[in-house]
Amino acid sequence: MLRLTRPKQWIKNSFVLAPLIFARAYSDVSAIQSALFAFGLFCVASAACYIVNDIRDIERDRAHPVKSWSRPLAARHVSLRAALVLLAVLYVVLIAGFFVLPALTVPILGYIGLNLAYSYFLKDQPVIDIFSVAGGFVIRVWGGSAALGVPLSSWMAITTLCLALFLASIKRRTELASAGSGGRKVLKEYSLTLVDRYAEMSAMGALLFYSLFVMSTNPKLAATIPLVLFGMFRYWYVVETREGGETPTDVLLTDYPLIACILIWGGICVYALMP
Repeated sequence: MLRLTRPKQWIKNSFVLAPLIFARAYSDVSAIQSALFAFGLFCVASAACYIVNDIRDIERDRAHPVKSWSRPLAARHVSLRAALVLLAVLYVVLIAGFFVLPALTVPILGYIGLNLAYSYFLKDQPVIDIFSVAGGFVIRVWGGSAALGVPLSSWMAITTLCLALFLASIKRRTELASAGSGGRKVLKEYSLTLVDRYAEMSAMGALLFYSLFVMSTNPKLAATIPLVLFGMFRYWYVVETREGGETPTDVLLTDYPLIACILIWGGICVYALMP
């Protein structure tokens, strides 16, 4: 049953915690509690979205060489009735969470609305599908800012968008290279050359906007720019040599140099922004 909610994918919700660092609120106990609560609630929301997506794609997943055994509904490891009961429970938890932290209501409803639109329509629209995936990351950062009661930085929003576009483009590239156009309907509209260009543009944009963002925030953060560059190089290397880009979370959880890079980046950010 737990696999139905894809807990490994919850690492994406760590974007919710970014405003906690860059707003220099990580020494405030109440701010930490609010950020962690927002992280947890986004995990519940994303779990609910994954269930809806799996219900929507159950027949398509059963024809997929990997998803036919990795997705619990497609593999018949979990019944549709059980999935619907769990989905109802998750929605109840979300509603209760809105009463605890009302500021999260709009961001999370926006996140759920985007995912519903993606599951039923946007995933089959070329280019829009990539931006829809990236938009979910921006909403996560927005939710983290809302939980802390601070405005969302325009620099942080555009940097997050470019980074997420990079990850989404690499994901589409790997799907296209491994399964061809048969793995996903929208892949018929793409070519390897095209998605490579998307990834390159997004990577350059992410690095440029991040550099401008940290230099305007605190020059001490300039030390993190080489780490971001290394992280992007390393991620692309792992995708090319180990074919792991279809599941970015697996790359982040299994490649030790990339994990070390992220931890060092976080440590420098916390130190440089220390109140």
